[in-house]
Amino acid sequence: MVVQSDKNAPITGKKADVILAAYKAAQAAVRLLKPGNTNNQVTEVIQKISEAYQVTPLEGVLSHELKKHLIDGNKVIINKETFEQRVDPQEFAVHDVFALDVYVSSGEGKPKESDLRCTVYKRALDRTYALKIKQSRQFFNDVLDRYPSFCFSLNSFEDPIAARIGVKECLEHELLVPFPILAEKAGNLVAQFKFTVMITKGKTTALTGLPLDESQFKTDNGIKDAAIL
Repeated sequence: MVVQSDKNAPITGKKADVILAAYKAAQAAVRLLKPGNTNNQVTEVIQKISEAYQVTPLEGVLSHELKKHLIDGNKVIINKETFEQRVDPQEFAVHDVFALDVYVSSGEGKPKESDLRCTVYKRALDRTYALKIKQSRQFFNDVLDRYPSFCFSLNSFEDPIAARIGVKECLEHELLVPFPILAEKAGNLVAQFKFTVMITKGKTTALTGLPLDESQFKTDNGIKDAAIL
């Protein structure tokens, strides 16, 4: 979504570059999600398309395999591979489902945790601890009842203040996984496209995601690689 005063004016400059790069990288990634292809092929095409638009894939982003009651399966696709951040090669297979997440930045692509307060958490399924504070126990029991495996926001609780108090002890003992707010350097732009993708026999389907009207974007950059096109 691009918000601007003149809705008919074309989107240009780095705005156009990051959005087109992220969108086309996501489209190419969907087409690579086939049995026998690997996660590294997807990472490579995201990098190549970003370079074609003179922008950068964001570091620290993983697209996870989805399973019943599980949003972070063992099969992953890394958005950008670095010396410190890399994943083992893994082949895609029939019946794999992924939350495909593509992020592209006009800056260095190295986001930092911001000062904005984290409000989204997920239960750590492999951790147990007997909480000492009554409010913490009440809060965590509520989490177990309502959000046993998926993410939740503190704003979804009837008493957000009590929830903020309860979350403190849970975090101290690693009963919850936080989803902190990350930010690029001021002045840089980040574009994201996310699809739920299902691999079936002879077909790969993007179950979610909206099409982009590429005619609204004007840039001198573009993909020249015939294989990617």
